[in-house]
Amino acid sequence: MANVLEIMEWYVDAGVDIMLEDAPIDRFAETETLLTKTREPKTQQPRKLPERKAQQTPARVQPTATMPDAETAKAARELAVSAASLEDLQKIMTGFDGCNLKRTAKTTVFADGNPASRIMFIGEAPGRDEDIQGLPFVGRAGQLLDRMLAAINLTRENAYITNVIPWRPPGNRTPTPQETEICRPFIERHIELIQPELIVMLGGSSAKTLLKTTDGIMRLRGKWTEVVTPNSTVKSMPTLHPAYLLRQPAQKRLAWQDFLQVRQFLEGLSA
Repeated sequence: MANVLEIMEWYVDAGVDIMLEDAPIDRFAETETLLTKTREPKTQQPRKLPERKAQQTPARVQPTATMPDAETAKAARELAVSAASLEDLQKIMTGFDGCNLKRTAKTTVFADGNPASRIMFIGEAPGRDEDIQGLPFVGRAGQLLDRMLAAINLTRENAYITNVIPWRPPGNRTPTPQETEICRPFIERHIELIQPELIVMLGGSSAKTLLKTTDGIMRLRGKWTEVVTPNSTVKSMPTLHPAYLLRQPAQKRLAWQDFLQVRQFLEGLSA
C-alpha cells in the first residue's frame, strides 16, 4: 500500500492529475471539435430598436445677403460724395445697408488715429478683434503694425489708419469684387476728406483696389505710385500686410525696406 501511495505522489509531482480511462480518448479530436464550434457564427435575432418619434429641426435663419447691383453702387457713390466731413461720412457708412457684409458684422469699423496726419495707412477689412472693438488693426496684426510704426517714429497719435471695407467678412474670408466695389466710393471720399500727403497700402487687396490693378503685392510693393480718386491724387507706397508677415516672418525685411522709404519721404516733408 505504501508503494502505491508513493507512486501516486510521484505522478502528482510529475504533473499527472487525471486517471487513465479504460478506452483511449483522442484529445486532438476534442480540440478540433471545440475550435469548430468557436468558428461557427452565432445566429442572433436582430435587435429591435425602440421607435423614435420624428423630430422636426427648426430651420436655421440666415441673414439676408443682398449682392450690390448697379443701382446700389450708384447710391453709394452719391452718398459718399455728399459727405462734407469725416463725421458725415461715418454717419453715412453706419447707416448704409447696401453691402451684404454689414448684415453679419457687429460694428462698422471706421478709422483710428489722427485725422490731421500727413500719412494714411489703408488695409483690406476688419478681422474678429476689430469687429468686436470697432477699431482697425487692434489684433495680432495690429500689434505688429504698431511696432512697425514705432520703427519709423510713428504712432497712432500722428498716423491715420483705416480699411477699404468697414465691415468684417464672415470668417475673415476675402471680400468679393462686388463687395469691394460697393465700398470703393466710401474709401475714396475718406481719402479726400483726410487729404494725406502719403498713403501706405497694407496688403495686396488694398493695393489692387486703390490702384485699380490686378498685379500682385510682390510686384507692387516698394514702388512709389499714386492713388487717384475723383477729386485727388496722392503719392502712395504699397507694402506687405502685417497679417502676412506674421505667417511669413522672413518677409519682414521687405516690409522694412518699404518703411524705410516711407520714413525718408516723411523726413523730406519735415526738412
